[in-house]
Amino acid sequence: MKNLIKVERARHNLTQADLAKKVDVSRQTIYAIENNKFNPSVTLAIKMARLFEVTVEYLFDIEED
Repeated sequence: MKNLIKVERARHNLTQADLAKKVDVSRQTIYAIENNKFNPSVTLAIKMARLFEVTVEYLFDIEED
């Protein structure tokens, strides 16, 4: 699943640690999501989308085969 977390984080001038604190996860979790090593829970995806004021669908793109 592709995502735009890193792009949105940069637009909002947030570090991985800043974002992690705002959505109540570890910095390592943000790193793993950004590098497509981990898919977030629905709750976490919604928290991030709300924080960035975008839709979940914009933030996360499911790659279809």
